[in-house]
Order: sequence, then C-alpha cells, then structure tokens
Amino acid sequence: MNYQVTIGLEMHCELKSNSKVFSKSRNTFSGTPNDNVTPLDMAFPGTLPMVNHKCVRDAIKMALVLNCKIPEFMSFDRKNYYYPDLPKGYQITQFYNPVGTNGNIDILVDDKVVNIKIHDIHLEEDAASLDHYVDTSVIDYNRAGVPLLELVTEPCIHSSADAVAFLEHMRSTYKYCDVSEGDTKKGEIRCDVNVSLSKDETLGTKVEIKNVNSFGAVRDVIEYEIKRQSALLDAGKASEIEQETRRWDEENKQTIRMRSKADAIDYKYFPDPNIPPYVITKEEIESIKKTIPILPIERKKIYEEQYGLSSYDAKVIIKEKNVSDYFEECLKLDIPAKLASNWLTTSILGKINELDIPLEEFYLKPTYLKQIIDALEKGAISSKQAKEIFNKAILEEKEPKNYLKENTQISDTNELTSIIKNIIDNNPNQVNEYKNGKSNLFDYFVGQVMKETRGKANPSLTKEILTKLLSEI
Repeated sequence: MNYQVTIGLEMHCELKSNSKVFSKSRNTFSGTPNDNVTPLDMAFPGTLPMVNHKCVRDAIKMALVLNCKIPEFMSFDRKNYYYPDLPKGYQITQFYNPVGTNGNIDILVDDKVVNIKIHDIHLEEDAASLDHYVDTSVIDYNRAGVPLLELVTEPCIHSSADAVAFLEHMRSTYKYCDVSEGDTKKGEIRCDVNVSLSKDETLGTKVEIKNVNSFGAVRDVIEYEIKRQSALLDAGKASEIEQETRRWDEENKQTIRMRSKADAIDYKYFPDPNIPPYVITKEEIESIKKTIPILPIERKKIYEEQYGLSSYDAKVIIKEKNVSDYFEECLKLDIPAKLASNWLTTSILGKINELDIPLEEFYLKPTYLKQIIDALEKGAISSKQAKEIFNKAILEEKEPKNYLKENTQISDTNELTSIIKNIIDNNPNQVNEYKNGKSNLFDYFVGQVMKETRGKANPSLTKEILTKLLSEI
C-alpha cells in the first residue's frame, strides 16, 4: 500500500568567523585536539560570554534570505540537559526569541519549483566532538562554542529527492552568502531527519534520526525508514512504530533505535542571564539586505533568459558559488556566454576534478581562458590546438599566449591553395580514384595537408579549398 510520507528537517550549519560565537577562541578547523580553547569554553568560574556580532549579522542575513519574520529583538536561552561534550552542562541557544520564524524558500527539484516552509532559524553554540574507542571516550573541545545556525523546516517535505534538494540548495545558499564553507567532510553541516507515514493527510507517528552527516546518507535514511515503516503498516503493526530517536548505521545501511521519545523532552529553557537581548533595528536590517548577493535560482533564470544557456548547463554553473563567480568573470571579459559555459562545464570542471583541487587554486583564470577563446574565434588556432594549449598552460603554469605563436593556424587562402595544389599534383592515382567514386579519399587529402603543415592548416578552410580544386579537375 502507498502511504503519505511527511519529512521534517533540522539542518545544523557551522558559521565562518574569526572567533567562536561567545568566546575569543579561534574558530578554525584544527587537526590538533583541544588547540582552540579558552577558559570560557571550559566553563571556568568567573568567565562570561560575549556575543560575536558578525555571527549575529550572518544569522539575520540567512533569516532574510529565508523570508522569515524578524523580531524587534533576539535573545539567547539556556537549554538544560546532560551534555558530556559541553563543560557548563547547558547549551546557549535561542528558544523564546529566535532570529527568524515563519519563513519559506523556493528550491528547484528537476526544474520544478518547490516551496519549503521554515519553522524557525536560530543561532547557538556547537558542542565538542566525542571520539569513542573500545574502552574509552575522548573529547576534543575545539568545536565547543563554534557558531551554529539551526534551521528547522515544517513537516512539509514528501520525498527523499525533495529533502536532499533542499539541503543542497541551503548549503549552496550559505556559501553564496559567504556565511559558511558548508564542508560536510569537516562536519560543518549535519542534519536530523524526522519521518512519518500515514494513510491520509494527517501526520503519522514521527521517528527522528539524529546526526546524519551527508546528503547521500539523508537520502538513504529516508528511503530506509519509508520501507521499514511501510512494512510494519502493511502487516497491521502500526503500534510498533514508536515516537523515538534512532541513529543511522552507515556500515549496515539501517537505522537503529537509540531511545524512546514518547513525550517532548523538557529542556527547562530559560533566558541566559549573562547575555542581554539584542535589538534588531530597521537600519541594521537594511544594511544587511545590501550584502545579500544574487542567489542561485535567480542566477539560473538570468543565465537562461539573458545568455541563452540550457537549463542543464545553468544548473551545473550555479551549484557552486565559485563556479558561478568564474562564469560571471568570463562575462565581464566579454567572453561569449555559451563558449564560457562550454569550457567551464566540460574542460575546466573536468580538469579540477582530475587534479583534485578547488577552482580557486586552478591556474587558468578567466583572463587566460580569454586568450585561448579569442585566438580560437579569430581562426588563429583550431579546436584541437586550443585544447592542447589549455592543457599545456595548466601543466607548465604559463599564460596561453606564450604558446599561440608556435600553434598559429595557417588561414591564408593563397598559402593553403598553393600547398593543396602541390599535394593534388603529387597524388594523381588518388585523384583518379576519387573522381571515379572513391569519395573516402577526401580524408586522405586532408590528412596530407595536415602532415605537410604539421597540423597548422585551418581545417574548415582546407576542406573548402580541397572541395573546390577537386571539383575543377
């Protein structure tokens, strides 16, 4: 039997900043445990939190992007329960007055616009990281106090494809807005997934899966839970679907029960007495709005409508901000949009994947790409030569213009005509066979021209002159 699937997501994203959200500790990824720690992070007596203003502005920025209602003031609260990875025993978060509520955002799913409703977005501190071994557990406090944005959707998503598309869209949006690197490999994005099944529009029993660390795993979690819960409902065992918290076993590709969640946990929230409310003025909101860039969906529309790109190419380009920025730089240099798109989506992205480097470290900047494209459009080099120059410039880290002279095409009609006439005169047998219907010999003559010119003859002009001269014999 088919069931109505309802999904809610809680997306946690670490923010970029020089320091942590409430302390002066460095907010940088470090391979050395407990390297970025101050007395405040360890909850030493007499230490007091200080709010990171950049993190507050970034939180407001994302609330605006999500079309949330922004309060007149935001405040911070204490969330109380046993935290083995937070020394003070509570988390500073937002409960009563979060930075944004009742929002929504459009995402693209297979070229279809889907609207996702947002319950709230709030700023909080991350916990430390725990590593578990056979007979011991160790704590790395580097992550304790790292600024964290938690985005909570309404239960309004109905497929794993829509859920993953939303997460990918938000990761891209965080990066476009320059508030996070969004690196899942460093644990900068994590997700809790809530899944319920029902026979109609009413919500079924909610099952929560905690701390899913990749978008692929989110898809697998949802698909597994749909199958697990469907099988129980089909067997008339609806009572066995409990409101509970589960975890994802990556190795065995299944969810495993952690604990019952029959009732909402009483976290005993209360306002943090050490942090005064933060007033959000209209002037600050207007100031922050000016920092919001053109976002992915709008860029896609511009690329298709103004520059004539296909939907597929536009989607490839907007997926990552650095790729879209590279394309935008090409446009500023007056490189034709379709040519820039073709080089970017094939040769350039293929090469950085091959080299396993980010686009920012790629040697061939848009100004260098323009040197190749200009020479190609003028007919000075062939497509094959352009690719050779592209690869050579990257390998030797030299500007493409250094290779143009030695690779310049022969595009002079008189020079090519003279060369081709000599080849025809020196191959009378092949000419006769061609005239007697062996048309595939045309490629033989083209090959002889390329051999004679060491591949520098303009291919299209060569074929044009050959066709004319052979027809006159």
